[in-house]
Amino acid sequence: MEANQELMVKFQMFDQQIQQINQQLQAVERGLQDLTLLDEGLDGLVGGKDKEILAPIGRGIFVPAKLLSEELTVDVGGKNFVKKSIPDTKKIIVEQIEKLNEIKESLNENLEMINQELTKVFMEAQEKAQKENECSCGESCGGGCDSCGDDCGCCEN
Repeated sequence: MEANQELMVKFQMFDQQIQQINQQLQAVERGLQDLTLLDEGLDGLVGGKDKEILAPIGRGIFVPAKLLSEELTVDVGGKNFVKKSIPDTKKIIVEQIEKLNEIKESLNENLEMINQELTKVFMEAQEKAQKENECSCGESCGGGCDSCGDDCGCCEN
């Protein structure tokens, strides 16, 4: 019974790892979607100087605004903001998309490795259980045979 408990603990660990990776993959996917929408939204600003736009101020709330310039103020991290052109900003976004795709690929590789290890552990456990149920005459029957001394009934044919 101890081996079964150990096996259950291993499977629970695999399950937790898989769930964590899936959560990370979902976050990466949301990031990719956001960046893709942002990239597409920037395309709509090109040539839009002096046009009226709807500027988001949060959670589905927009305010009409006039686009005074095609120069954007971009957060480059650490509460540092710099002026960037739309094409330069798009380059930053494309780099971020590439990084997220690399992270996504890495997470998928980790998921595949866990899946392979899970399959290996399962196959080993299955082989071990099969050997434990193998009769001394070589049949896999679960024990109890007259001719080989087990009480399996596999040799009664």
